[in-house]
Amino acid sequence: MTEDLTPAEAYAAARARSADQATALASFREMYDFGLDPFQIEACQALEAGKGVLVAAPTGSGKTIVGEFAVHLALQQGRKCFYTTPIKALSNQKYTDLVKRYGHDKVGLLTGDNSVNGDAPVIVMTTEVLRNMLYAGSQALSGLGYVVMDEVHYLSDRFRGAVWEEVIIHLPESVTLVSLSATVSNAEEFGDWLDTVRGDTEVIVSESRPVPLWQHVLAGRRMYDLFEEETDHGGRGSSRREVNPDLLRLARTENSRTYNPRERRRGKMVREADRERERRARSRIWTPGRPEVIDRLDAEGLLPAITFIFSRAGCEAAVQQCLHAGLRLNDEEARLRVREIVEERTAAIPTEDLHVLGYYEWLEGLERGIAAHHAGMLPTFKEVVEELFVRGLVKAVFATETLALGINMPARSVVLEKLVKWNGEQHADITPGEYTQLTGRAGRRGIDVEGHAVVLWQRGMDPGHLAGLAGTRTYPLRSSFKPSYNMAVNLVDQFGRHRSRELLETSFAQFQADRSVVGISRQVQKNEEGLSGYKEGMTCHLGDFEEYARLRRELKDRETDLARQGAAQRRAQAAASLERLKPGDVIHVPTGKFAGLALVLDPGVPAGRTDRHRGFDHHDGPRPLVLTAERQVKRLASIDFPVPVEPLERMRIPRSFNPKSPQSRRDLASALRSKAGHLDPERHRKQRSAAADDRQIARLRTEIRAHPCHGCDEREDHARWAERYHRLQRDTKQLERRIEGRTNTIARTFDRIVALLTELDYLRDDEVTDNGKRLARLYGELDLLASECLREGVWEGLSPAELAACVSALVYEARQSDDAMAPKLPTGRSKAALGEMVRIWGRLDALEEEFRLHQAEGVGQREPDLGFAWAVYQWASDKGLDEVLREAEMPAGDFVRWCKQVIDVLGQIAAAAPREGSTVPKNARKAVDALLRGVVAYSSVG
Repeated sequence: MTEDLTPAEAYAAARARSADQATALASFREMYDFGLDPFQIEACQALEAGKGVLVAAPTGSGKTIVGEFAVHLALQQGRKCFYTTPIKALSNQKYTDLVKRYGHDKVGLLTGDNSVNGDAPVIVMTTEVLRNMLYAGSQALSGLGYVVMDEVHYLSDRFRGAVWEEVIIHLPESVTLVSLSATVSNAEEFGDWLDTVRGDTEVIVSESRPVPLWQHVLAGRRMYDLFEEETDHGGRGSSRREVNPDLLRLARTENSRTYNPRERRRGKMVREADRERERRARSRIWTPGRPEVIDRLDAEGLLPAITFIFSRAGCEAAVQQCLHAGLRLNDEEARLRVREIVEERTAAIPTEDLHVLGYYEWLEGLERGIAAHHAGMLPTFKEVVEELFVRGLVKAVFATETLALGINMPARSVVLEKLVKWNGEQHADITPGEYTQLTGRAGRRGIDVEGHAVVLWQRGMDPGHLAGLAGTRTYPLRSSFKPSYNMAVNLVDQFGRHRSRELLETSFAQFQADRSVVGISRQVQKNEEGLSGYKEGMTCHLGDFEEYARLRRELKDRETDLARQGAAQRRAQAAASLERLKPGDVIHVPTGKFAGLALVLDPGVPAGRTDRHRGFDHHDGPRPLVLTAERQVKRLASIDFPVPVEPLERMRIPRSFNPKSPQSRRDLASALRSKAGHLDPERHRKQRSAAADDRQIARLRTEIRAHPCHGCDEREDHARWAERYHRLQRDTKQLERRIEGRTNTIARTFDRIVALLTELDYLRDDEVTDNGKRLARLYGELDLLASECLREGVWEGLSPAELAACVSALVYEARQSDDAMAPKLPTGRSKAALGEMVRIWGRLDALEEEFRLHQAEGVGQREPDLGFAWAVYQWASDKGLDEVLREAEMPAGDFVRWCKQVIDVLGQIAAAAPREGSTVPKNARKAVDALLRGVVAYSSVG
């Protein structure tokens, strides 16, 4: 090839090669034994040219190479690089990777509970740590040249996303930002915002997977390809992919089969098991069991595999099912190697804790190459599973979706049991973005030729819907940014109120809101054109039809209002009757899933309050906890009582009654049926409608009949046009309100927060008071409540264990809604202090209502949850792990995580509390020492 070049061309090529070899990228490429992909080279070149970069690429594509190049540039230029991640597990993993490459002396680690070599030129940290450093004006920021924000798409997270935007907005202009994101459909929009707030930013989007992905459906004994022709293998090629016709035929056949529950065989009802066997025999289609799936994948060479089960209990059950089925995926040599690694990694765990932690059952699964992975596991156990999986010594992992959040655990195959998951409020279909994130684990770069995503067949499955999930790349990045109390005092302290307001206006949230206004304005213009056409259609030659339509609407609205008032009155009567209930009352639940006889265990109304109670709202009245005649303990809602309820009988509840004991429930339910099973509830009489006697309704009906347009032959045609006119006019006004509401939304929220903080003497114009300076050092969801507790001396005189119990209420949130009795609390001073904390929260909640700050909008203080107070008090009081976990009924991983969060907040409180005359700083530090022992101390990941 070079022989064909002219001397001038050869000289130019030689100069280009020489220039390329002189770049930092050339020396960086020599550190890797594989070539870089085009998108990686493009991003690295932009970085070396002094630009910021946003890299959006699929999971496993190697976008972290760009982050590592920023580290390389910083070291070469004698500057610092901060590498931020969203979770501590990722920080630990990246720290280990960088130490291997650059050595311990050049790399440090800062997370909430780990600090290693904090003065190093390269520091790996969680994003919150960097945010706190920026607000504190840390000296560590001196000489900072690059910040890598791994998994930057986390800014969509409604709980923590604001931290990413805070960092991006507040980083010094001299810092070059490297943003690494999963594939998002609005990367260009996000890039435009970065360009606005950070200066010249190059957007590099790669949508091609490094390893092709094949999509399958496993039904019965057969593995179907999802697509008939898959030329782009999960990328965004131009070829059209058709759903496999065999799969469509299967769905039609399966869904057309109906089974009559009244069908009889030999004169008897067909049992469910018989029908299931008959269905299998006829159709040969079923959802394979978990051991069956792993066995099938093993036979086809598709292991290692990650099976996503959207339930912790489901993951643990899956491992047990595989063990009981006799599955063994490891040979003897691998088994011995697993035991050696596990014993080495868990050597620090006290022997007496091993049984409590389920160590031996866990080890048995690992030795066979099978494991679970979820947030309820001990962090040390999760780390071991990750290490063994990467080494190929664990070949089947059953995991919740948390594993998809960045941990480096690629597999050959990914299995999805269902396409529905619990989102905290309801069971909902997974989104295309979630599907892409989960299946992105399939296919190990440099190991597998192709990856495989396998979805298990479920009755009623729609292959077209699945194809839509697999083929759609709609994963838009949506800002969750909201100002907080801590953010407000820190901003005002640094920049003053006016400049702070301007800074918040540069947030991605406001950027997206402003852009959306353009489209809404166009819709308003179209609506106004439509209104003129509708007005012409409703014109009547007999009179003013717009006036006639208004009278008809007023009549309809009045009738609706009266009906609503009647329903509200009935609800109020029902709520009042519920408030009169006492433990031991026997009632008849009139409707709902649990209709029938029930015994009141707890009326659900705390003393002196009827609005809220630990974790659930009482806006619709009390929520009694009852035992049904069918032995179920449930907390009912007002919807179960459309009419007032009166006690039918009284019963004594044994002091030994335990709602979590099946035997205890069975005995009391039997006594309930014996005592009141024969009683008949009194029927509620229906009342006369209020509309029949309403004067306004009578007047409106008279005016309508007297109106000239009432006699028009085309009255109903005109009325239809008038109704369309009214609806479009109402929609247009709503759009105009949305335009008004989206303009300066963040700044208006900030103004309300500042007004509330001024009322509480945290701010005075541009001055941050001593109270405000204390608040500036408290980070967390309940920052203002913590600050008020310090100000009012609520925690003074508490022992370390009692203080830990109180602080737990600031961080803990129960995973599920409160369906049990009130939580057990420590007695004495801590119980009084916890009560005082709830009282202060009630005052703050009322104040937030006054200043129009609503939790539904992501602003404000949620009610403190007392559910972890007893467990953390026990642990800080040196109780054994077995006793603490048994009483808390909590997995070890959750217990460790909540303890670490309590430790983190205790550290903040120790720093923020008054230095003189206060017992809090000293006892907070003692509480940290008391908690940081045993299982909490030896878990390196929080």
